[in-house]
Amino acid sequence: MKLKLFLTTIILFSFSFSAFAIQLDTVKIFSKAMQKEIPAIVIIPDGYSKNEHYPVVYLLHGYSGNYTNWASEERGTKFLADTYNLIFVMPDGGYSSWYFDSLMDSTVRYETFISRELIEFVDKNYSTIATREGRAISGLSMGGHGALYLAFRHQDIFGATGSMSGGVDIRPFPDRWHTVQHLGTYAENPENWEQNTVINLTHLLTPNSLAIIIDCGTGDFFYEINRALHEKLKYNNIPHDFISRPGVHNWDYWENAVKYQMLFFNEFFRR
Repeated sequence: MKLKLFLTTIILFSFSFSAFAIQLDTVKIFSKAMQKEIPAIVIIPDGYSKNEHYPVVYLLHGYSGNYTNWASEERGTKFLADTYNLIFVMPDGGYSSWYFDSLMDSTVRYETFISRELIEFVDKNYSTIATREGRAISGLSMGGHGALYLAFRHQDIFGATGSMSGGVDIRPFPDRWHTVQHLGTYAENPENWEQNTVINLTHLLTPNSLAIIIDCGTGDFFYEINRALHEKLKYNNIPHDFISRPGVHNWDYWENAVKYQMLFFNEFFRR
């Protein structure tokens, strides 16, 4: 009994020390494209050294969220950064940007910010693997759309991408989540919607051009569009992982899903 208690104490102490040693930076990056500062959180693993180069996972929040969502203790990202010895970057994507360069509002240019300005800042200020082989991007809901959208359109920047409960086809929801602010109404601007929905960007992919993982709960209101994307990728012979299991559109699901995403990304980085 005493030995068991002693070992438990050692394990808890080791975990606490590791968690304490992990560095969490809150940074602000000036976006020339949007003429304002954008906040982000950067999580650095225990034992981080400037003499070593680390892979980076960019993790995007959902609609009405912000850059702090993924960084809270219960999300497990600090533990995952340490487990896989990598850097997390969690940028703010605005309340409802959908990570577009808005076609209706020139002050909203999150595609440019993340794919160019944020990447440059991170590679300049942290010891990263500054190539597509060392970068992955994922996110939840609006961020799942954003991650696939950005990776499909910028395969020279990202080598792997994932989505958790992602809004991968925005067309069935023309009046929801302020998308109209960036694309105009579907009735008046159908080409904007057709050309900027993830499910219509698969023509940009060739087999193995990106490592792709898609995850969505069977009870999620986005499940059918995720299944449709999976079927389209299959039809086009684009290798990808597709995970579906019981679950809905909530943090219980995403806190579990991110573990699968990180396992997938770790295998990509190791290759």
